[in-house]
Amino acid sequence: MRATLTLALLGAGLCSGQVFRWTREQMIHYTAQNPFDRFPDGRPKVPDELLEEVKKLSVEEAWGLLRSKGYHFQYAGSGFKILHPGKKLVGRAVTAQYLPLRPDLHEVIEADAKKAGAPSSTNQKVIDLLQLNDVPVVDLMSTAPGHNFGGDNLHAAIYGATKTGAVVDGTVRDIEGLFEMPTQVYYRDGHPAAVAGVDVAGINIPVRIGEAVVMPGDVVLGDRTGIIFIPPQFVKQIVDQAVMTHIHDEWTKEKFLTGKYRSSELYGGPLSPEMKKEYDEYVKKRLAERKR
Repeated sequence: MRATLTLALLGAGLCSGQVFRWTREQMIHYTAQNPFDRFPDGRPKVPDELLEEVKKLSVEEAWGLLRSKGYHFQYAGSGFKILHPGKKLVGRAVTAQYLPLRPDLHEVIEADAKKAGAPSSTNQKVIDLLQLNDVPVVDLMSTAPGHNFGGDNLHAAIYGATKTGAVVDGTVRDIEGLFEMPTQVYYRDGHPAAVAGVDVAGINIPVRIGEAVVMPGDVVLGDRTGIIFIPPQFVKQIVDQAVMTHIHDEWTKEKFLTGKYRSSELYGGPLSPEMKKEYDEYVKKRLAERKR
């Protein structure tokens, strides 16, 4: 049902043997609020230096601001396993929509791929497009035999190209081999079956991952809590807001650890004039240090 709806919403044609994709003009049209540069295909390109700042954030720090802006479906929700808990996943989304294999559609997809010199292997149609700081975000219709986005070999190729990892609403295989690699992967489950019975129906189009709607170029942020997808237009605002939150938390924790203050004196209410002055001086100092 959801895959059928996705195809109905695309408004995109066949392009370079890569099945359904937005044209550059469509990509710009549907991501018009992007404030940054773009890749040649029009996908938003959040700067690398801002991605480095996102690595310092938690999912919770993005969640609140996005909801305040009316973006209630950016968090993927529960049910995902994490290859390396404690390791962040940050990068620019390259989205992929899979569908169950239908013979007549499959024949056209494969013929177009052959004509364009694109890979015939299903997953490689996505993987070969990746570049530094990309994160493949793949809707493989949750778990079933064959709903698979690679094992340790293909994820080595993904990490080699991106230095990030992947988000897979489906399965991965060779978990033992994957665990030894530096990549980070969010996935529904492990399964020994290789990819089968599915086709890549769309690349760099809107996809649904769990409860989240993901657009190409969204910034992926994964931590122990889960995965959230940040539209480019909100990335800097979230980073700037988080800087102030971090400074506030540093100061508050330092004070609490001395054992001299009750929680109500520093947390949840207004500070005394003396403490407010001390806090303001601390903020000024920390912000100056960040600019060096």
